[in-house]
Amino acid sequence: MLIRRPTDILPSEITSGDAYLHRREWLKQAASMGLIAGLPVLAACDAQAQGSRLAGVKANPAYAPADERINKVEDFRNYCNFYEFGTDKTDPPVMAKALKTRPWTVAVEGEVLKPKTFDIDDLMKLAPLEERIYRFRCVEAWSMVVPWIGFPLSALINQVQPKGNAKFVEFVTLADKAQMPGLRSSVLDWPYVEGLRLDEAMHPLTLLTFGAFGEVLAPQNGAPLRITIPWKYGFKGGKSIVKIRFVEKEPRTAWVKAGPSEYGFYSNVNPTVDHPRWSQATERRLGEFSKRKTLMFNGYADQVASLYTGMDLKKFY
Repeated sequence: MLIRRPTDILPSEITSGDAYLHRREWLKQAASMGLIAGLPVLAACDAQAQGSRLAGVKANPAYAPADERINKVEDFRNYCNFYEFGTDKTDPPVMAKALKTRPWTVAVEGEVLKPKTFDIDDLMKLAPLEERIYRFRCVEAWSMVVPWIGFPLSALINQVQPKGNAKFVEFVTLADKAQMPGLRSSVLDWPYVEGLRLDEAMHPLTLLTFGAFGEVLAPQNGAPLRITIPWKYGFKGGKSIVKIRFVEKEPRTAWVKAGPSEYGFYSNVNPTVDHPRWSQATERRLGEFSKRKTLMFNGYADQVASLYTGMDLKKFY
């Protein structure tokens, strides 16, 4: 199938570099002088520009994979999937430059007692931000190790209090043709929708993610907000999220609709279940020449295998 890649990106409205840099300098000085108490995110008031540092983030050593090096930030930013900005992995770094991430709100709704619409900066302050080093595995058999920044999604879920009939969580991403030229393609049914079972969403490994490599997320990596689920294939983590819905029935997700024989709802990393067009038994870590064996649940089996006790993981792929 031939997919056109539009090049007529609209110019974005961005804060001038001079004003932005002076803001950061003022915040640094004020924080060092004790004028700002408890500033959790240095760049929270203007996190649109790539390169904005996140302050007050503590590394969590419990999640660092043993004997595995972190990928280079260039790997993370320059080789990524984000079909709203093109289907080639080198499209998003170029095509996503127009994405405007401020102002930004996230509506949390559905089967909850306390629905709420969060401003992104308020959402970033909901729980302490921490850095977690996770393996990241894509369905196309490539992988990397990324230091993500965020907090457990459960912190947000506890705030809105799901009702007893809420069994799944649905994530809806931005669909703005003015900013996202990939939406002109029919490769997927837009907006991009993903979902988790509620117990998966509540698992402490599931991260509401605002940054990586010490900085706010770059547009091509899902700014300003994405979900990271390290035991699942990367496409399960919706990017540029605008809505989180709690529902009773399993959501019809974007890739399940596009190719139900190829992409299942669960999409757990499983070396014994091949994609119809390629094996998932091995993977290539970006920056390495040779392939390595794919680990069950991406190496997180000890933490998450109990979620699927009694399930046929070849049927529920």
